[in-house]
Amino acid sequence: MSIPFIIIFVIAFFIFLSSFFTVKQQSSVIIERFGKFQSVRNSGLQLKIPVVDRIAGRVNLKIQQLDVIIETKTKDNVFIKMKVSVQFKVIQEKVYDAFYKLEYPHDQITAYVFDVVRAEVPKLKLDDVFERKDDIAIAVKRELNEAMTTYGYDIINTLVTDIDPDIQVKNAMNRINAADREKTAAEFEAESSRIRIVAKAKAEAESKRLQGQGIADQRREIARGLVESVEVLNNVGINSQEASALIVVTQHYDTLQAIGADANSNLILLPNSPQAGSDMLNNMVASFSASNQVGEMMKKNNKKVEKPKPIQPQSGYEDDITPEN
Repeated sequence: MSIPFIIIFVIAFFIFLSSFFTVKQQSSVIIERFGKFQSVRNSGLQLKIPVVDRIAGRVNLKIQQLDVIIETKTKDNVFIKMKVSVQFKVIQEKVYDAFYKLEYPHDQITAYVFDVVRAEVPKLKLDDVFERKDDIAIAVKRELNEAMTTYGYDIINTLVTDIDPDIQVKNAMNRINAADREKTAAEFEAESSRIRIVAKAKAEAESKRLQGQGIADQRREIARGLVESVEVLNNVGINSQEASALIVVTQHYDTLQAIGADANSNLILLPNSPQAGSDMLNNMVASFSASNQVGEMMKKNNKKVEKPKPIQPQSGYEDDITPEN
């Protein structure tokens, strides 16, 4: 076998191999023949005429995402940066349009996003931009669909993924939010303080009521004990006045004894001399006697005032009355 034949055979073999090519899944290949569009080949093993046909390009049919960052201003003159994510894909039936009609699809999509966002955002205030970002995304998608379908592109979805105002505006918004939360916290703290004060007042009122009831019960028992003591003393020949005086003097000395039993007490009871008890007893007996005398005199005066006067007959009345036979 001669060398030229071997060379020709090798060349023919490579030409034959170049006739076959593969197309990956979710992609298409554009075939041109002498510079003119010939066909669109889809996934799998494909055949082309060597030298005559060539692969002009490959088109990705997967869903792609383009992130567009736009700076614009709102209705209240606040400059913000918005990030809009556009998800799109090439329509399989319109691969020819996507490849030949539009050379830079990303630039085209970016231009439409800028146009729509800068037309919609200046109509809204800053707070409305955050609340109505979905409306902005819908408007972008609608505009892109109308424009890009002609070029063989389908807009799957558009998302406003970020709204970034100026740093000073964000700080002011944070201060407003913090002040509002502090106001709410102060209202809750005031309500809590009011509840504590009301509860404390109710507790003090209940405590004083129970304390007063206890004092009343204590005094009632003391009075009952005094009555029993007076009755016992009366049974041994001591009258009520002397018995009352004796009980008071006894309580006086019990008080002195209780004060002396407490080493840390600074209380001084005046008078506290031994003669004070005798003077107190004499004064009380004298006051009881005087009060009894005053009481007897008042009773006598009341009886004299209340004694009825005799009825006097009217003149001439008895002359008109004649006894019956």
